[in-house]
Amino acid sequence: MGLAVQYLLNALQVGSVYALIALGYTMVYGILTMINFAHGDIFMVSTYIAFFVGVALLGSTLHLGAVPVFLATLLAAVLGTATLAAVIERVAYKPLRQAPRVSAVITALGVGLFLENFTLATIGPEPRFLPPLVPVGRIVLGGVVISTVQAQTIVLSALVMLLLDAIVRRTMTGMAMRAVSWDKFTAPLMGVPVDRIITLTFALGASIAAVGGVLYGMAYTIDPYMGIRIGWWAFISAVVGGIGNIRGAMIGGYILGAVEIFTPILLPSTYRDFVAFSLLLVFLIFRPTGILGRPVAMKV
Repeated sequence: MGLAVQYLLNALQVGSVYALIALGYTMVYGILTMINFAHGDIFMVSTYIAFFVGVALLGSTLHLGAVPVFLATLLAAVLGTATLAAVIERVAYKPLRQAPRVSAVITALGVGLFLENFTLATIGPEPRFLPPLVPVGRIVLGGVVISTVQAQTIVLSALVMLLLDAIVRRTMTGMAMRAVSWDKFTAPLMGVPVDRIITLTFALGASIAAVGGVLYGMAYTIDPYMGIRIGWWAFISAVVGGIGNIRGAMIGGYILGAVEIFTPILLPSTYRDFVAFSLLLVFLIFRPTGILGRPVAMKV
């Protein structure tokens, strides 16, 4: 029983990160029906921002406590990544709004490759560890080990997801996002600034991924190629949950977290990707709208 609970906690930790990244995919798709394949690499950039800011703060003469260092690092990663996503949207995607959809997809792949190779050329391929932003500790309850990083990841991710859900459902900005998602040609007639809302959506999705990037970097190594695999798994999370549906992306993230942790119990660990992509294939065949997605009627 204790071992099962331990696996479940591990799945919640990994699934929380996938859910945070999947939200960026689903928000952009919901508003533009576009797959932003550069999102995984934007997540990767956030971990490097956290790395350099964390190292600078811990090595400074200010002698800040753990909480100010963590919050400052998190804020820097969120702001830096949101700015990067907004610039990418304005420079690379906005000029292609009226172009065939495949043009935006190819551009997204190109932006992702640029971010990977730019990071590789300027920082290097060596895996790095984020400095300990919070004191590392463990709590043992009934044979179940809960680390401070694990607890922080699960709790903070849940709070961020609840905050996003509240923003989208209960604020004027969220209402504008839903209006653009529903009909971006009619929304301007209601006074909705479509361009600003689209840019804000990219920035918000990237900032949430940055939270996941900081939490991921506190537990695992980071490298310039990490955005490829994690980005694909987060994309699968979004599709499984119902791409375009925020709550669906959250559910999909936790499902992929379970796939990541529980697959090695039944199969060799090298089968993780096989199971994840098989799950994607099954959903695309039998339920392409995902768990919470709904079919969209189109005029012909």
